[in-house]
Amino acid sequence: MQQTYIRALNSSHRSYQTNMFLKAKSRHSVQFCPPLGMESHRIENDQLLTSSVYQHRYGSHRARLNIQASGDEDDMNGGAWCANPEEKINWIELDARTLTEFTGIITQGRDDPIESDYVSSYYVAFSNDSREWTVLHDGYAEWLFFGNSDKNTPVLSQFMEPVVARYIRILPQTWNGTMCMRMEVLGCPVPDHLSQYQSQNEVMHRDDLDYTHHNYLDMEKLMKSISDECPNISRFYSLGKSFKGLEIYAMEISDNPGMHETGEPEFRYTAGYHGNEALGRELLLMLMQYLCKEYKDGNPRVRHLVDETRIHLVPSVNPDGHMKAFEKGSELGSWTLGHWTEDGHDIFQNFPDLNNILWDAEDKGMVPKLISNHHVPIPEGVLSSNGSVAVETLALMSWMESHPFVLGANLQGGERLVTYPFDMREPEEEIRMIEDQSLFRWLAISYASTHHTMTQTHQGGCHTDDPTGGMGIVNRAKWKPIPGSMNDFSYLHTNCFELSIFLGCDKFPHQSELIREWEHNREALLTFMAQVHRGIKGVVRDKEGNPISNATVSVEGINHDIRTGESGDYWRLLNPGEYRVTARAEGYSPFTRLCVVGFDPGATYCSFDLNKSNWDRIKQIMALHGNRPIRLRQVLRHRVYRVAQASPY
Repeated sequence: MQQTYIRALNSSHRSYQTNMFLKAKSRHSVQFCPPLGMESHRIENDQLLTSSVYQHRYGSHRARLNIQASGDEDDMNGGAWCANPEEKINWIELDARTLTEFTGIITQGRDDPIESDYVSSYYVAFSNDSREWTVLHDGYAEWLFFGNSDKNTPVLSQFMEPVVARYIRILPQTWNGTMCMRMEVLGCPVPDHLSQYQSQNEVMHRDDLDYTHHNYLDMEKLMKSISDECPNISRFYSLGKSFKGLEIYAMEISDNPGMHETGEPEFRYTAGYHGNEALGRELLLMLMQYLCKEYKDGNPRVRHLVDETRIHLVPSVNPDGHMKAFEKGSELGSWTLGHWTEDGHDIFQNFPDLNNILWDAEDKGMVPKLISNHHVPIPEGVLSSNGSVAVETLALMSWMESHPFVLGANLQGGERLVTYPFDMREPEEEIRMIEDQSLFRWLAISYASTHHTMTQTHQGGCHTDDPTGGMGIVNRAKWKPIPGSMNDFSYLHTNCFELSIFLGCDKFPHQSELIREWEHNREALLTFMAQVHRGIKGVVRDKEGNPISNATVSVEGINHDIRTGESGDYWRLLNPGEYRVTARAEGYSPFTRLCVVGFDPGATYCSFDLNKSNWDRIKQIMALHGNRPIRLRQVLRHRVYRVAQASPY
């Protein structure tokens, strides 16, 4: 297995190997095993062993497919496993901990912005005791697998026949630059009813759902079938079209679909902002099925949630990007394939930057007396047709402004944690804390703590050390700040509180993982939805009982107000406590009352009846005097004059 021997292999051997791959793929497509979990981190660090390490930051723990390097050269987070260049024999070994039917390997080069390091050929060996090894043979000689030709594109090598063993070892033979590798191993645990390891990792099938990946047409068909199965509680509709003309589909689930009910909050889950983050898309499709089936079966929890909430689910915000990623498949797309829209936008951070507008006004002491602390207007020209805002983003913004959403979350991938705003951070400035930080932290914890694995951070994060301190939640500006995020825009421009839920290390998990992921996320998805009923709610009316729209509801001590909807109703998410709440509307006198939020489920009713004010008349009098300050005596003189004019004598 020396490099001189490998270089002597001629092109006829390469052609033979390619043909054998094609035959094996055709003959064993049904037996093609899923990933063991290098990318998803189900394979733990202590299951990996290497012959040598170039530097500490390029250890065996960095050999995971699609792992991303840190920009800090002094930390432990390099972009691959890299061997010591002085060593002549190099290998990386995986202990599956049980007999496993190995069927293939996926390799990838080192993640690095400058260097181009990757393995171009390698042998594969197997063992049952990690001492005696057998190199895989193709019938003529030891089988040389041809690996990567660039550092980013994953390359699959499939074995002609499955190999049963406990240990697998990859032995790189030729490479470009430094010998560096990222990888995934494909295999199926051999059934063993006495194996405690297998029973602990077995996922029980509980809900009768469609646990498959769906392309665009399959998704459309499934959503239509759900609407047909539950027509009384569902509405299948579209937010608009993508750049390539695909519909951005949504499903409404409510006891009165198609209409807003006064006093009923509206909730949203969105997914697929980045087309290659397919797990969120499939989870929302499963959630639709679950709500439909459980409502029909009389599940009291689901019935209460659907009857008391108007739920909107958007599984694929970026259908164009997903089509690209879907064509490659769950393991063979790169970290970025399908991430952006067809015309190159990252939808999630494509919203108008309202943070700097508010923060500049705050620094000048203009908030809230001169500049509003909520519903910050979009600057003129930002939404012009110069291509800076994606058509998908415009569709989302129109949808957000046309519904009185109270709470929402966007499902993403590549990490396993929940982030809360602000997402943006000014360069060289301290992080700006959001007014509702304690509430946002609670909302984030409500998901992370009920997810099966999100707070199990003993192995660190997906790409670096755990940024959450074991909590499963982090402020986005502290972790990875970005401008123009949907979360910041939603908080500053609408009434809706929005968070980001990162579902796992593997953006596009294998189809066999979908059952497990549904079990991990189901309770968290339901629990987070129920938080929309936290805090206070009510209706703002005049003394005749007419609803007042666009009234402002403010909470003492929290410099962020909300507005009433067209029906005069409002919802203000709050943690338990006593609050002095004030309702204001133009032409009415403000009114303040004490509202108490308890620990029991359900929002506290806190409605307001406002009296007409004399402010309109006062403004008329001021206009007569050129809007200059006037004395009270002049106001009284005008009142006497009006009374005299109205007198019949």
